[in-house]
Amino acid sequence: MLILTPEQEKIVRTDGEKAYPNECCGVLIGEIDNAGIKITKHAQAIINAREGSEQYNRFLITPEDMLRAEKTARSMKLDVIGFYHSHPDHPAAPSDYDKEHALPFYSYIIVAVKQGKAEELTSWELTANRADFVPENISTKEDQK
Repeated sequence: MLILTPEQEKIVRTDGEKAYPNECCGVLIGEIDNAGIKITKHAQAIINAREGSEQYNRFLITPEDMLRAEKTARSMKLDVIGFYHSHPDHPAAPSDYDKEHALPFYSYIIVAVKQGKAEELTSWELTANRADFVPENISTKEDQK
């Protein structure tokens, strides 16, 4: 399970709408409790570094941006627990490309943005054998643990 605050969900949705018709991307920073629940403490937008002509269906987080996100997490005594991106005019389900570039453990939020308006928001986790993405429940809570 992944926990987001309403404010963090709004950041993801707004980022998707602002990037439309291109994909947005960002990092989820938080912690994992003893029950294995991922608790998001910070959602950090990242500029999609993919070539301009490819941004409509792909995103890229550079190693430098990832290092900055890791440093931000460390300064907060937290970890990077996942990522988010948008699917402009496509469902909020992972593509084969998403699966090929994902790693187990992390949460992968996808927000469907239809004609500039954020709609369905889902989260996925890649299985340890990297064979499949499985849906991950999202709980939106005002006050987190």
